[in-house]
Amino acid sequence: MSADQDICHLCKEELRDPVSIPCGHIFCEICLKTYWDHADPSGSYVCPQCRVSYNRRPTPRAIQSSRSSRQSFNNRSPEFPPAPPAPDYNYAGPRDVACDICIGNKLKAVKSCLMCLASYCDKHLKPHQENAAFKRHKLVDEIGHLDRQICPQHQKGLELYCRTDQMCICVLCTVKEHKGHDMVSAEQERAEMQQRLGATQAEIQEKIHDRVKQMDELKQAVDALKNSAQRALQESEKLFGDMLHSIERMQQEMTKLISSNKKAALNTAESHMDRLTQEITDLKRRDSELTQLSRTEDHIHFIQSYHMLLAQTDAEELPSVTVNPYFSFGSITKAVSDIKQQLNEFSNEELVKVAKTVNKMPFCQLEEKKKKTMKSDEIDRTAVLQSYRAPSQAARGRDDFLQYVCQLTLDPNTAYKQIYLSRGNRKAAMKRDPQAYSDSSQRFDSLPQVLCKEALSGGAYYWEVDWSGEGASIGITYKGIKRTGYGDSARLGYNRKSWSLFCSDSSYSARHSKEQVEINAPYTSRVGVLLDHPGGTLSFYNVSDSMSLIHQFKTTFAEAVYPGFWVWYGSAVTICQL
Repeated sequence: MSADQDICHLCKEELRDPVSIPCGHIFCEICLKTYWDHADPSGSYVCPQCRVSYNRRPTPRAIQSSRSSRQSFNNRSPEFPPAPPAPDYNYAGPRDVACDICIGNKLKAVKSCLMCLASYCDKHLKPHQENAAFKRHKLVDEIGHLDRQICPQHQKGLELYCRTDQMCICVLCTVKEHKGHDMVSAEQERAEMQQRLGATQAEIQEKIHDRVKQMDELKQAVDALKNSAQRALQESEKLFGDMLHSIERMQQEMTKLISSNKKAALNTAESHMDRLTQEITDLKRRDSELTQLSRTEDHIHFIQSYHMLLAQTDAEELPSVTVNPYFSFGSITKAVSDIKQQLNEFSNEELVKVAKTVNKMPFCQLEEKKKKTMKSDEIDRTAVLQSYRAPSQAARGRDDFLQYVCQLTLDPNTAYKQIYLSRGNRKAAMKRDPQAYSDSSQRFDSLPQVLCKEALSGGAYYWEVDWSGEGASIGITYKGIKRTGYGDSARLGYNRKSWSLFCSDSSYSARHSKEQVEINAPYTSRVGVLLDHPGGTLSFYNVSDSMSLIHQFKTTFAEAVYPGFWVWYGSAVTICQL
């Protein structure tokens, strides 16, 4: 454990029976139990340090401390753990200056004596304040490391400054070690340094003034940007609304045109059909009369009726009805289709023009004071990246991500001793029993973590991970991440060399260096990871047909990175085959 890990975040004392929770933080067992026993009655359990929340109360896991003094605590009965001491803010903590006279629990020092080279609390300071023998002693606000005020060679107080060697010395140092050097009193050197410090401070204050001014200008510009964007949104919505109304009106006119022409054509057709029906009836009647005449036996009647009926038939000329075989409303459909195509082409062209115009206007930018020359290795890297195809920002469907799929395998030489690998080194699960791994300097010896074999750089990569259990972290890291101890320098996402997304049953948190971002996103057991190494982005997605972004890191990757995982007890992560 590091020095920070030996102090409980809750009681601020040395860890007693240390336990760890899924997010990786360590507390005294009794402190964590007391804290969660008085947790929010809503049923959510929160890490006291990083504020990650859990729907179910996690089961803390005991860990072995590196200090031998903690063995006495481990030998105590777990049924009767010692209660944490009540906080007393008068006692000196790990970062306070302690009184050198106090015995046992030391109180905070309030003053330090440069003559005695000791620090005193209020109680033990009284002799210096009341006794005349100490009136020449110089008291200053409490300072630590008073041993630095003593010459390590002669055990005398440091009173002089050697400008030749640029170091503080005692009087005896002038006899031999610094004989003939340019020496002044510490007070004189302090006065001259104070002047230089004042000039430096004035420059810093001027820079602060400039930065504050730039900050105010940037804030004003941001406010103006927000107002301008809001006005543009409102005006765009209104204009598009007007265009939609125009299209709806055109649709209504087109519907009215089709309906009126349809009605007129049907009326004409019905009129012709009525007339044709009447003519067919008349013709059938004459046909019947002719049939009856042909059967009469009276020759005189036949001859007289024949001429009369024939004359009536010849006298009537019936008009014919012609139907246009090419009549249809297809021309209207084509006209509407042409309008749609023209509108799409016009809108796409105008949208591209607007996007180019807006994208060319930088809102703010940093002005570098020094121009850097491109080194030969950077030129080679630029040549390599000429063939690189960056992921499209418009990618939304899962198929857009699958074109960047890479195959990953877990490296057994990096796996923590209790991590069990299976499925061809694609699944990692935390077990109680250590695995039979060989010795390796690349192995995490204290944290439940494992890295992949593949180094990713110079392109875009996509992979998906299924996770289960109380908690797991998915991320990437440089190869140089520390492999020993419990400290943040070895934890995935807690240092400048790594980035991670911690997943629990109720929340997510993104972690890099000293920064942690709590994320409110729907629960998912499958997380997609898209790494754009040259573009400097690491994105995590909720996997579905339409991918939804959980979190995105934006940075500059200085070297190749390795995918890695933190796996809690009873949890597992599986790299999916795509």
